[in-house]
Amino acid sequence: MKARIILCIALSLSCSPAGSQGSKELPLNEIRLPPGFVIEVYADNVPNARQMALSPNGILYVGSRSEGKVYAVKDRKVHVIARGLNMPSGIAWRDGSLYVAAVSKVLRYDGIDGKLQSPPQPVPKPVILADDFPSEKHHGWKFIAFGPDGWLYVPVGAPCNVCNEEKERPIFATITRMKPDGSGREIFASGVRNTVGFDWHPETKELWFTENGRDMMGNDVPPDELNHAPKKGLHFGFPYCHGKDIPDPELGSRPCSELTPPARELDPHVAAIGMRFYTGSMFPAEYRNRILFAEHGSWNRDTPIGYRVMMVRLEGNKAVSYEPFAEGWLRKDGKAWGRPADVLVMPDGALLVSDDEAGVIYRITYRKG
Repeated sequence: MKARIILCIALSLSCSPAGSQGSKELPLNEIRLPPGFVIEVYADNVPNARQMALSPNGILYVGSRSEGKVYAVKDRKVHVIARGLNMPSGIAWRDGSLYVAAVSKVLRYDGIDGKLQSPPQPVPKPVILADDFPSEKHHGWKFIAFGPDGWLYVPVGAPCNVCNEEKERPIFATITRMKPDGSGREIFASGVRNTVGFDWHPETKELWFTENGRDMMGNDVPPDELNHAPKKGLHFGFPYCHGKDIPDPELGSRPCSELTPPARELDPHVAAIGMRFYTGSMFPAEYRNRILFAEHGSWNRDTPIGYRVMMVRLEGNKAVSYEPFAEGWLRKDGKAWGRPADVLVMPDGALLVSDDEAGVIYRITYRKG
């Protein structure tokens, strides 16, 4: 064990001790799931675990926000492959490379899977694809993903609770996209205060995304949102309008009727973030193509809510249900021992859930009774 730790340090990798994953004592018995579902710890020692991405070789990559690190989980052992980055929350995988969003930069690590073989090899310096995104940290952390069109989608959150930056700096409060080499960047959607989760419908290939509503309007206003962007060029309301028809008390100068309403209003201040469509075959058939997303949990509310994984069922382009899938991280006394941050469907159909409060990755499976 001592020799292994020395080797990892020498090669600029940080490796958690073998066998440590799953050892953290967490009250998983408090998590409530639908009948037949089971939750376990997939990997611990993943501080501030945020967005996840999986390589074809089965290596799980995990970004972080407060730690400045990017992790790789191989055989449930955790390696630190990058450190000292500026909130590298967003990661994506494509064609043998790991893409990392670190506030103002988008980086690409080539051939990273091969660096984790035994013994591990030094991680090369990344290719800088973009370094001119805004540097503001307020809503500067990102969730990134490649769309069916082959472009990398990179959101730019508003640098404030509520403000109107789109006239002077139209890149704020948007979802941008660019080619895999960093070229051709354009704005795909506007009026998006802060999205930290999105995915494309497996059949229609249209974009759906969660959005965090503004703060300081009260305990129950405004709602967070689930939005649907079937085409480029739509404006989703911020900062003029919140939810379906709530004008902003400070900046509500445009009628809500002129803007794209949410597909579904969510509970207020729940911080709906990482989301995916369920595309696996392990869960019962009715779960196919449902939206699963993490609600990170409220801070701007007298009575906390969120801290759970939610599920939305679609009929066509209508979101017809909004219900808990996994909850229990928030206790009745209002204190939370975990905060779900992202979800990821594995090849076997299991669902991974990252938790940036507990620093773990969970695995949710279904067992036929």
